[in-house]
Amino acid sequence: MEPGVLLGLASPTPVIWMTVYATPIVTKGAIMQNWLASVAVVILTSVGIPTPSWALEFTADRVTHTDRGFHHARIFYHDGMWRLEHNERGPVSVTIVRSDRNQVWHLMPVTHHYKTVMYHRDYALHLTTTLDHEISREMIGVQTLDGHPTVLYEVLTVSPGGGRERYYQWIATDINFPLKLAKKDGDWMVEYRHVKLGHVSDVFFELPRHYASLDGDQ
Repeated sequence: MEPGVLLGLASPTPVIWMTVYATPIVTKGAIMQNWLASVAVVILTSVGIPTPSWALEFTADRVTHTDRGFHHARIFYHDGMWRLEHNERGPVSVTIVRSDRNQVWHLMPVTHHYKTVMYHRDYALHLTTTLDHEISREMIGVQTLDGHPTVLYEVLTVSPGGGRERYYQWIATDINFPLKLAKKDGDWMVEYRHVKLGHVSDVFFELPRHYASLDGDQ
């Protein structure tokens, strides 16, 4: 199949949204001491380190929550490039982010056009196991989230301007992946569901051949 055919679909890949089962959080005070000791070994050897040196590739369902409500998208990710297929009405149904080019392409299937904007930090996916400007984290407990065993942390960050933010972060210990991140005050959240690690073709991150630019740059 030609890249242009795959990327020029009039609608994104269909997504079936399912209720995700999460077990109650087991606080660290309720966990047996010897079990915590074994978890600590896992945390020290896998969680508290930067993103692995090999390329991260995965697909997932991405759910975000802001003051505008919940937003659902299918994500395809390959080492600094990602594609979001939005599961909601609107002129833009696909967004391709190319941080390697410092560009973002918004695809409009109805008119076969795309709009180019500059990449900025608002497009970041928060896929590392440590947060930007993090100064401390405390283990809150453990929980099974979307079928994965996770460790829940409360994380404190300080911005360059001195502002402080507190987050909850759920890290899946079986795949070393941050499944969920939420502000403690509840006004923002991002969650990854049905995560599948594995090769993702570069074809997902290229412009459709038959799309015209609204910027006159092609």
